[in-house]
Amino acid sequence: MTKKDWEKITAAKNILELEDKATLAEIKKAYRRMSKKHHPDLSVSNSSKDNGRLMHQISEAYEVLMQYCGKYQFPLVLEGSEELEAEDWWMDRFGQDPLWGKSSED
Repeated sequence: MTKKDWEKITAAKNILELEDKATLAEIKKAYRRMSKKHHPDLSVSNSSKDNGRLMHQISEAYEVLMQYCGKYQFPLVLEGSEELEAEDWWMDRFGQDPLWGKSSED
Protein backbone atom coordinates (compact mmCIF):
# COMPACT_ATOMS: atom_id res chain seq x y z
CA MET A 1 0.00 0.00 0.00
CA THR A 2 1.12 3.50 -0.70
CA LYS A 3 1.49 6.33 1.79
CA LYS A 4 -1.56 7.99 0.25
CA ASP A 5 -3.65 4.83 0.85
CA TRP A 6 -2.56 4.74 4.51
CA GLU A 7 -3.43 8.42 4.88
CA LYS A 8 -6.96 7.67 3.62
CA ILE A 9 -7.28 4.80 6.09
CA THR A 10 -6.03 6.95 8.97
CA ALA A 11 -8.43 9.76 8.05
CA ALA A 12 -11.31 7.28 7.86
CA LYS A 13 -10.36 5.86 11.27
CA ASN A 14 -10.40 9.36 12.74
CA ILE A 15 -13.72 10.32 11.14
CA LEU A 16 -15.39 7.22 12.56
CA GLU A 17 -13.63 7.77 15.91
CA LEU A 18 -12.08 4.28 15.94
CA GLU A 19 -9.15 2.96 17.96
CA ASP A 20 -5.93 1.88 16.22
CA LYS A 21 -7.28 -1.68 15.94
CA ALA A 22 -10.89 -2.41 15.08
CA THR A 23 -12.93 -5.41 14.02
CA LEU A 24 -15.45 -5.32 11.19
CA ALA A 25 -18.22 -5.28 13.79
CA GLU A 26 -16.65 -2.25 15.50
CA ILE A 27 -16.31 -0.42 12.17
CA LYS A 28 -19.96 -1.07 11.34
CA LYS A 29 -21.08 -0.04 14.83
CA ALA A 30 -19.08 3.21 14.60
CA TYR A 31 -20.56 3.93 11.16
CA ARG A 32 -24.11 3.45 12.47
CA ARG A 33 -23.42 5.56 15.56
CA MET A 34 -21.93 8.42 13.54
CA SER A 35 -24.72 8.18 10.94
CA LYS A 36 -27.39 8.52 13.60
CA LYS A 37 -25.54 11.41 15.18
CA HIS A 38 -25.04 13.41 11.97
CA HIS A 39 -27.86 12.37 9.63
CA PRO A 40 -29.60 15.54 8.33
CA ASP A 41 -33.06 14.09 9.00
CA LEU A 42 -32.29 13.01 12.58
CA SER A 43 -30.04 15.72 13.99
CA VAL A 44 -31.28 19.17 14.91
CA SER A 45 -28.08 20.47 16.50
CA ASN A 46 -26.30 21.57 13.29
CA SER A 47 -27.58 22.86 10.01
CA SER A 48 -28.72 20.23 7.54
CA LYS A 49 -26.05 21.43 5.08
CA ASP A 50 -23.26 20.73 7.61
CA ASN A 51 -24.79 17.37 8.50
CA GLY A 52 -25.08 16.47 4.82
CA ARG A 53 -21.39 17.19 4.35
CA LEU A 54 -20.52 15.18 7.46
CA MET A 55 -22.66 12.25 6.30
CA HIS A 56 -20.83 12.27 3.00
CA GLN A 57 -17.47 12.11 4.84
CA ILE A 58 -18.73 9.35 7.15
CA SER A 59 -19.95 7.28 4.19
CA GLU A 60 -16.66 7.74 2.34
CA ALA A 61 -14.70 6.75 5.46
CA TYR A 62 -16.79 3.61 5.85
CA GLU A 63 -16.26 2.68 2.18
CA VAL A 64 -12.47 3.16 2.48
CA LEU A 65 -12.30 0.88 5.51
CA MET A 66 -14.56 -1.76 3.95
CA GLN A 67 -12.44 -1.81 0.77
CA TYR A 68 -9.29 -2.17 2.88
CA CYS A 69 -10.81 -4.99 4.94
CA GLY A 70 -12.26 -6.66 1.85
CA LYS A 71 -8.81 -7.18 0.38
CA TYR A 72 -7.83 -9.39 3.30
CA GLN A 73 -10.67 -11.91 3.36
CA PHE A 74 -9.80 -15.57 3.66
CA PRO A 75 -11.92 -18.53 2.59
CA LEU A 76 -13.92 -19.96 5.47
CA VAL A 77 -14.29 -23.38 3.91
CA LEU A 78 -11.65 -25.77 2.66
CA GLU A 79 -11.60 -26.06 -1.10
CA GLY A 80 -11.24 -29.66 -2.18
CA SER A 81 -11.68 -32.80 -0.16
CA GLU A 82 -8.22 -33.19 1.39
CA GLU A 83 -7.11 -31.47 4.56
CA LEU A 84 -4.16 -29.09 4.51
CA GLU A 85 -1.32 -29.12 7.00
CA ALA A 86 -0.67 -25.77 8.70
CA GLU A 87 2.40 -25.11 6.53
CA ASP A 88 0.50 -25.96 3.33
CA TRP A 89 -2.37 -23.69 4.40
CA TRP A 90 0.07 -20.82 4.90
CA MET A 91 1.77 -21.39 1.53
CA ASP A 92 -1.61 -21.59 -0.22
CA ARG A 93 -2.66 -18.18 1.09
CA PHE A 94 0.58 -16.21 1.42
CA GLY A 95 3.10 -18.02 -0.77
CA GLN A 96 5.95 -17.63 1.72
CA ASP A 97 7.52 -20.01 4.15
CA PRO A 98 6.21 -18.95 7.59
CA LEU A 99 9.60 -19.51 9.23
CA TRP A 100 12.08 -18.28 6.66
CA GLY A 101 10.03 -15.87 4.56
CA LYS A 102 11.00 -17.49 1.27
CA SER A 103 8.58 -18.60 -1.39
CA SER A 104 8.34 -22.29 -2.21
CA GLU A 105 9.83 -21.68 -5.67
CA ASP A 106 13.17 -20.43 -4.21
